[in-house]
Amino acid sequence: MICIDGSTGEGGGQVLRSSLSLAAITGEEVRFDRLRAGRKNPGLAAQHLTSVKAAAAICQAEVRGDRLGSTWLEFIPGGSVRSGNYAFDVGTAGAVSLILQTILLPLALTAGDSTIILRGGTWVIFSPCFSYIEQVYLPILARMGVKAEVILRAWGWYPRGGGELELRVKGGQVLQGINLLEKGKFHQVKGLALVTELPAHIPNRMAHRSENILREANLRCLVKPVREKGIAPGAGIFLMAEYEHCLAGFSALGKLGLPGDKVAEMACNELLDFHQNTAPVDVHLADQLLLPAALALSESKYKVAEVSLHLTTNAWVIAQFGIAAISINENEGLVSVVPNHGKS
Repeated sequence: MICIDGSTGEGGGQVLRSSLSLAAITGEEVRFDRLRAGRKNPGLAAQHLTSVKAAAAICQAEVRGDRLGSTWLEFIPGGSVRSGNYAFDVGTAGAVSLILQTILLPLALTAGDSTIILRGGTWVIFSPCFSYIEQVYLPILARMGVKAEVILRAWGWYPRGGGELELRVKGGQVLQGINLLEKGKFHQVKGLALVTELPAHIPNRMAHRSENILREANLRCLVKPVREKGIAPGAGIFLMAEYEHCLAGFSALGKLGLPGDKVAEMACNELLDFHQNTAPVDVHLADQLLLPAALALSESKYKVAEVSLHLTTNAWVIAQFGIAAISINENEGLVSVVPNHGKS
């Protein structure tokens, strides 16, 4: 049994999610202790329990310690990953994108196609929003051989949740490594300024402000203002920067008392910082690429805009399963992943 110290590195839910993915794929039994010790409220929250439930369902795992607030967990896979139709509901505004990332690769690597309905939060702070998954994460993984699409059924915001998306995964895929060492030529920025159950002037204001900022920086851009129905008010902006060799995404959430102009500026500032950096992989994608790279048939190399604690923590988790050798050159921002095929 592999023992995982959940307090390692950034000490958050990523340690759990990556380990669950790898346990499902490899069949390794895993024991977790001190889960989410680095968070204000340690232990398992609703979205983490849903990730556990989802991972257990696809590989018929036996689970112990799976309750709210638990700081320990045992996860014992019961067999190979099974494709099929699944549905998981967080029951809160917990991020469904993180549950998606827990089960995507196990389902992509197993035979047969799958359809998964996920309900909860589709745009949640400290998590990839739906648009990031759709426009950055899945397109980059498609270059590595992952065939999947995601369809939004309803937007869900904190604290109400109520969002829903459908994930469709083509099974039986073989992953290839990826090389992302240069951005190449800048193409454009495409964006979405979105609100539900709020006045139309808010997305218009966010879109107008972001376009002004980006055009002042001589970046070609188009940000679409959208007002949709939902079960609760919510607002956010997402900007996708497209280059010759890479994609990058940046978002900001609105909240009561925060003007739309400021929301737009938050996302634009992150994008402009990335644009001025020569590395082609944004700080969020940097750690999300590690797992597919470790499961690929060939070596991956990519340069990151920032070597974050999330990146080094995820590298540590993968090392516990022995499926790849990962090296991170912090001075150059260079990540190298060499899969160990004998283990995986």
